[in-house]
Parts: sequence; structure tokens; C-alpha cells
Amino acid sequence: MNYVDSLPDMDLMRSEKMTFVQLIIPVESAHRAVTYLGELGLLQFRDLNADKSPFQRTFVNQVKRCAEMSRKLRFFKDQIHKASLGSPIQAGMQPDIELEELEIQLAEHEHELNEMNSNSEKLQHTFNELVEFKMVLEKAGDFLLSSKGHPVDEDRELEEHAYSNNDYSDSASLLELETQPGPSSSQSGLRFISGIISKSKVLRFERILFRATRGNMLFNQSTADDPIMDPLSTEMVEKTVFVVFFSGEQAKTKILKICEAFGANCYPVPEDITKQRQITREVLSRLSELETTLDAGIRHRNKALTSISFHLTKWLKMVKREKAVFDTLNMLNFDVTKKCLVGEGWCPIFAKAQIQEALRRATFDSSSQVGIIFHAMDALEAPPTYFRTNSFTNAYQEIVDAYGVARYQEANPAVYTVITFPFLFAVMFGDWGHGICLLLGALFLIARENKFSSQKLGSFMEMLFGGRYVLLLMSLFSIYCGLIYNEFFSVPYHIFGGSAYRCRDDSCSNAYTVGLIKFRDPYPFGVDPSWRGSRSELPFLNSLKMKMSILLGVAQMNLGIMLSYFDARFFGNSLDIKYQFVPQIIFLNSLFGYLSLLILIKWCTGSQADLYHVMIYMFLSPFDDLGDNQLFWGQGVVQVMLLLAALVAVPWMLFPKPFILKKLHSERFQGRTYGVLRTSEVDLDSEPDSARQHIEEFNFSEIFVHQMIHSIEFVLGAVSNTASYLRLWALSLAHSELSTVFYEKVLLLAWGYDNILIRLVGLAVFAFATAFILLMMETLSAFLHALRLHWVEFQNKFYHGDGYKFRPFSFATLTDDDE
Repeated sequence: MNYVDSLPDMDLMRSEKMTFVQLIIPVESAHRAVTYLGELGLLQFRDLNADKSPFQRTFVNQVKRCAEMSRKLRFFKDQIHKASLGSPIQAGMQPDIELEELEIQLAEHEHELNEMNSNSEKLQHTFNELVEFKMVLEKAGDFLLSSKGHPVDEDRELEEHAYSNNDYSDSASLLELETQPGPSSSQSGLRFISGIISKSKVLRFERILFRATRGNMLFNQSTADDPIMDPLSTEMVEKTVFVVFFSGEQAKTKILKICEAFGANCYPVPEDITKQRQITREVLSRLSELETTLDAGIRHRNKALTSISFHLTKWLKMVKREKAVFDTLNMLNFDVTKKCLVGEGWCPIFAKAQIQEALRRATFDSSSQVGIIFHAMDALEAPPTYFRTNSFTNAYQEIVDAYGVARYQEANPAVYTVITFPFLFAVMFGDWGHGICLLLGALFLIARENKFSSQKLGSFMEMLFGGRYVLLLMSLFSIYCGLIYNEFFSVPYHIFGGSAYRCRDDSCSNAYTVGLIKFRDPYPFGVDPSWRGSRSELPFLNSLKMKMSILLGVAQMNLGIMLSYFDARFFGNSLDIKYQFVPQIIFLNSLFGYLSLLILIKWCTGSQADLYHVMIYMFLSPFDDLGDNQLFWGQGVVQVMLLLAALVAVPWMLFPKPFILKKLHSERFQGRTYGVLRTSEVDLDSEPDSARQHIEEFNFSEIFVHQMIHSIEFVLGAVSNTASYLRLWALSLAHSELSTVFYEKVLLLAWGYDNILIRLVGLAVFAFATAFILLMMETLSAFLHALRLHWVEFQNKFYHGDGYKFRPFSFATLTDDDE
């Protein structure tokens, strides 16, 4: 054990040692100190004003100012995007600017832009109205010319209709009044209203007009040749020009109200053709002037936006940083009497020197007469968990953290997950053809690492890029396992030499009925290609993969129990070693460790023993003769001893620890001197200046129930978890059989035809099935199953996962999303 203690610490095995610190910062250097700490990114501040609302904090006005500046910058960004000027330009060397000066500049730019936008909107509104007026003049003029006279036969038809109707005087229409001579026509005062309306509203508009005027109107319409920009919505809309002929002031009022309700724009059109032409010329002249003015205004606005875009990225970054600094300052306690700010937080022990150097620089740069006081102190809560990861290990750490963040200084499963996770994935996915496809995808992501890391990716692509190194190892292990299974898109190859089997005669007619004969040494690496298609292929591969799954599962579960020993040893918890680790390792290996040993002996000796029979009757009839199922001398005695050891391990795991804890607790409160008991229930840190957890009251019933649940869970889990590892066999078999079906029933079937079209269709279907089913769905399935094996079967042996992450104040973690 001294040798183990003398070994150097493994990276990532334990989280960084943390210390709780207090800072007393003079007001004049507070802003600069927090800024330098944000650039360093190694101190997590604790909120000392959690009981106060955001509006009761010291720097609330500065936060409001920063929020207002952020709003203005988002407004500029939207304006640049609407103007289609592209993304903001990354500025080169620019002079530094103070926050107050920036605030003034942003206010000026916003006022200028708002004024330009307002003028532009007014001009554009006028321009759109003139375009509509021009269209109405063109179309309505034609209607007015056509309504000047009416054919003789139309007059005769109307007269005949009038004399045949007794109620003519009550129901005469406008057209009849217009065509019929006499005083009624002159008194009617025929009028018209012209305008333009959206094409989609024309039918309803005409129907409502007809009903409102009781049919006493004439409605003419003509569709505009091109879509016109609506003056109010500024959208391109297909419109229709209309002219409504009516009589009477009351009808006019109704029609105008209906036009207003339907959003129709009405324009005056004179009846005189000369006046129409004169107005048309004036409209065209004004349109030309407005178009020139609008173009000049757009150029001026784009010039102003281009000038802003040159500085926009720097301003956004600066405002975001300033807001983060003031938000952090609001977490500090303001001492009015001493004119200083008091802050508390966590930092790694290795970072203390860097933090002190940053604080010294802040004091010097702010010309403060009083230095910043920085000292360590004790705290009651547990320290945060901090692992220093890189681009390779970060993805594996995220996989573990998704289950739960490690307790402070607890053994980190990510160290082993780096290898075991992609390997267990590959056991289920093993095919070196599919592995090469995954490898090409992983290499593409790694080759474009610099480009993708600076871009904003979609959710799926971001997840895929974040796990590029996981995908790399998964593909490499898939190629390795595929070579062992000897499967290349389900096709075996003689890569490592010839087969160890051959046909019984030259015709090879009974190869798939009677079988082959072995004529030389076994195939040097992986599965012999001759197993493919043989009558015993499935039983052989099932037996191989099932036994291999049990071996891998028992090995990984033993690793988890061993890590619980190193955790207990690290925290100085001898009770967990004696009454948890030892009985667990005995119980698991007395049953399933023994089964793994039998599998290895059977493989090495070539025995025909039935391991199902051996394991079942080890419990049912432990003293019976094994007969043909005996694999080694003295096996029956060994089985009885192992069975007794497993039975003894259960009460050993359950009873001693709670009663010993109760005895030690009672002795400690009887005036005797005992050291603080270091158990899994009360974890204390080994560092004198680190945080210590609050020791809760001792409750024997709660501890006993907890230990009982833990013991039952382990005993039942030893069986269920071992069975759970059989998913390695099941998914590997499913992947292999699916690959075989697509190869034989799609590709080979299509290739059996001489028609090139059928072959191309078969090849396309095979490629589609391989890409979307085997490379996407099967990859996701194997990934999720490997995830479950790590989270449940492996980590529940030792991992608490009830810690919380170290989240330092750092400018590097500020997101690019708009707040």
C-alpha cells in the first residue's frame, strides 16, 4: 500500500483541490480587479446579496446602462442585417474607448438612425401612395371613358324591362337611371369613387358594397399588372384597381366607411381627360424626384451603418464584459464605513498565486493607496468540483457529468470512460467497413476543427462536432472489433491468411449439411471466414459473443468496486473498506467471477461442459456429482466454498457498519476523546483550509435503512447488471444480421439480374440502408446502450455524483447570444 501511496496523482482522477477565499477590495480598484479576475477565469464568486432583489443592489444603475447599450447595439445589428450589409466586420487595431464615451456615441448613432428611418419611412409611404395613384389613374381612366355612352340596344332592353314591371319607380337601378332621360337622371347626381384594394379582398368587398347600397352601384375592377408595395405593411401585394359608381350622399358615406374597413386606398380621379393627363404627368415627376431622394437616403444610411459595423463587434464584446463585471460586483458586499467591497468565493489552490498577481496589477493600475486583501478561510458547504480538461477529454467528461457532477475529490469515471465507452460501443457495432465510414466522418470534423469552432453551428452539428474525438475512438475500436468478428459490411475476408477448414471432397457439395473438416492451425486473428454461411455459424457466434459479454461486464463491475476501495482509502474511511468493499468483491466474484473463470477454462480446454447446468445446480444441489460438467479437479468443493462465501457476504455487508457507527457515536458523546469519524455519510476534506461539511445529527434508523437498501440493491444488481451486459451480445448480433440481410437480400439479389437499371436501384437501396439504418440508427442505438452500461452498471458501484460544477467568473464563457 505504501507503493500505491507513493505513485504520482493521475490527471483527472481527482478534482482539483479548492480553497475558500475572501477578498477585501477598495472601491477605486474594484472594477479593475474584477475585470482582471474575469480575464483570468479562475475564481467563482459567491453571491453575498442573495436576499436582495436586483433593484436593491449597489451597481444596479450601471447594469441598467449596460442593458440599454446592449439594446442599442442589437438595434444596430438588426438594421445592418435588414440593409443586407453582411455580418459585422471584424475590426483590426482600434483605439480603446471608455464606457461613458461609448454610451454617448451609441445615443448619437441611435438618434441619427431613427431620424433617417423616420424620414425614409415617410418618403417611402408617399412613394408607394404615388405608385398606387398612378395605377388608379391608368386603370380608372379607361373605366370613365367606357361609361360616357351606352349602345341603343341596351336602352331598348332596359325600357322594355321597365314597362313590364309595375314597381319600376321603386326599384330602378343606377344604370337605368343613367340611361333613361328625364328629370330623375339629372337629379340623381351620378358619382364615383376610385381606389385600389388587395386582390384577395375584392370578392368580399364587392359583395358588401352591393348589400350596403342595395344594388344601387356599379362596380368595375381591373387587376394591377405587377405586385405593388403596400404603404402601411411595406409588403409586395397583388392589388386590384376599382371604380364604384353610385348616387347620393348617404351611399358615398357608406362606401367610404367600407373602403376604410377593408383597407382600400381611395384616390381622386377627375372625369376630364386633360386633367387626368396633367395629374399623371405631375405624379410621374414626383415619383422620379422621390426615387432619387430615396436612393440618396439609402446610400447615406448604408454609409452610416457600414461605419457602425466596423466597430460593432468590439462594442458588443465590451458592453457584454462590462455588464458581466457589474453583475459580479453586485454579488459583493458593500461596506460603506470602510469604503470597500467584500467578496467571497472558491478557487483552485494552484491558482492562488495567479489571482494574487492579478489583484496586485489591479491595485497598481488603479493607483490605489490601499492594497487588496486576499486570504483563505473556512466554509461550511462542500467545495465545487473542477476538472481541467482539453478538447479531447472534455466530451468524455461531459458524458459523465450528464449523469451527475462528481462529489469533491471523488474518483472520476471519465478517466476510464475514455477507453471503455468507445470499446463497449464497438463490441455492439463491430464491422470494420462501417468503422471506416465513421472514421472518415470523425477525421473530417477534426480536420475542420479550427473552422467549425469559430462558427455558430446547428444543434445537431454542434453535438456531433463536440463529440468528434468520441467518434474517432468509437470508429477505431469498431474497426478493431470488426477485424475480430471478420466482418466488412457483413462480408468475411481472408485478411490474416487462409482458413483452417476445408471441404471433405473436391465437389464441396456437403459443406453446408455435413460440415467442413479442420486441416491446419486456427485462423491467427479473429473469427475464421469459413464460419460464414455454415450451419453452425449462429450457435458458434452466439456462444462466443454471449460469453465475451459476461467477461467484459464482470471485469467492468470489478473495476467499479475497486474504485470504491480507492475512494474509501483516499478519504480515510476504513469502515467502507472492511464492511462494504470486501463483502462486495467477495459476493460478485464468488458467483460471476467464478462463472468467468469457467468460461476461460472451457475455452482453453475445449471442454463440452454445460455452464448453465453448472451454475444452476451450484445453488440447487451444491453437493451433487458434476459428472461430465466437471472442468477441473476439486470443482465441487470450490463451488460449495464460494457459495458459502457469497451467503456470508450479504449479512457482512448489511449489519456491522450501522452498529459500529452507533457505538462510535455513543462513545464520542460519553466524554471520551475520539477523532472525527470519516465515513461516506460524513465526508471531510483532508486539506486544513478547505471547506468542511456540516456534521448532521446521528440517526441510527436512517443509517440502517440506507445500508439495507444499499446492500439489497447490490445483491440484486449483481445479477441484473451481469444480465444487462448481455445487450453487448444482442446488439452485436442484430447489427451483424441486419448487415447480412441488406447485403444478401438487396445488393446480391439486384446483382443477380443482367439489367443495369435494377443493379443501380439495388445499389442505391443498399447505400441508403447502410447510411441511414446501419450508420445512423444503429450508431445511435449502440451509443445509448453503451451510455446506460456506464451510468448504471459501472458508476453505481462507486460514484455518488452529487457535487456541483466549478463555474468561475470568466469572460471566455460569455455566450455570443443576445441577452
